[in-house]
Amino acid sequence: MGLKEEFEEYAEKAKTLPQNTTNDDKLILYGLYKQATVGPVNTSRPGMFNMKEKYKWDAWKAVEGKSKEEAMNDYITNVKQLQEAAAASS
Repeated sequence: MGLKEEFEEYAEKAKTLPQNTTNDDKLILYGLYKQATVGPVNTSRPGMFNMKEKYKWDAWKAVEGKSKEEAMNDYITNVKQLQEAAAASS
């Protein structure tokens, strides 16, 4: 299985992470996903009245230097770790 296929598989698995997955973890995954699929941030930062979108933008901006491949690998690793943590706590 190639990296892109594995990434897509884990993107689907990420949708089934437990409800108690922290917002910080979700933001990390969001930033890596955007970096892997779109590349560097290509929009301006949302204003202060749109906090949710601003946090998401900041998470994407935080991984700006990663290549798409690095972002895919990091995304897969993070989803695996969250799945393992969920399994250990259930």
